[in-house]
Amino acid sequence: MKSEIRNQKPPKASLAESGSEVRKSFFLIFLFSIFLISSAFAHVIPYELSKLSKADVGWIYLKLGYTHILPNGFDHILFVLGIFFLNPKLKPVIWQATAFTIAHSITLGLAMYGIIKPISSIVEPIIALSIVFVAVENILTTQLKWWRILIVFCFGLIHGCGFASALSEIGLPQNDYFISLISFNVGVELGQVSVILLAFVLVGKWFGEKTWYRQRIVLPVSFMIGMVALYWTIERIFFL
Repeated sequence: MKSEIRNQKPPKASLAESGSEVRKSFFLIFLFSIFLISSAFAHVIPYELSKLSKADVGWIYLKLGYTHILPNGFDHILFVLGIFFLNPKLKPVIWQATAFTIAHSITLGLAMYGIIKPISSIVEPIIALSIVFVAVENILTTQLKWWRILIVFCFGLIHGCGFASALSEIGLPQNDYFISLISFNVGVELGQVSVILLAFVLVGKWFGEKTWYRQRIVLPVSFMIGMVALYWTIERIFFL
């Protein structure tokens, strides 16, 4: 028996290397998030922007877009997590995130150019309801269906109106209107990608293939997301 114990092979080096790479990825994402958050501006004053180069203006609005998601966009974070947890593999999540990005880019651009005029008292409750919908779908559906991308796209149009409301409060510089708009949108997308990668590193990679993943993670997490979003819906309809 002792000889058998001595002859047992140590864990494969590849597993250790894989764990090391995951930790490095998480650390880099974390540092990137902290860097953007710590250096972001709460408000932008137009006359200050007039003295800056186009690259500097783009960088400022990229940071503003990023911080609109992390750490300030708690409702958007819950929506992204909602579409992630049902199927935590990166490929289907990226497809959904792409549909969401295209949709919110459309309405954000239309709103900022004055083609559409979103009404915040309508948009904000619908954003909360979109989170409730995704959470309920996660609870009722065991597999990711093809129509989820269409649903995410439609909700992305609404979320884009929400982004437009936030960006309207900040304002855009007249001389660099297009650059600042694109940069803000890119910042929003980087924030969403950060949420997805963090969720994948912390949850999806390790537990996504487990037989108990749905019972122990998808259902309770989706229930909590849904309850928070339901509270927001009621609050935004009756108390804001």
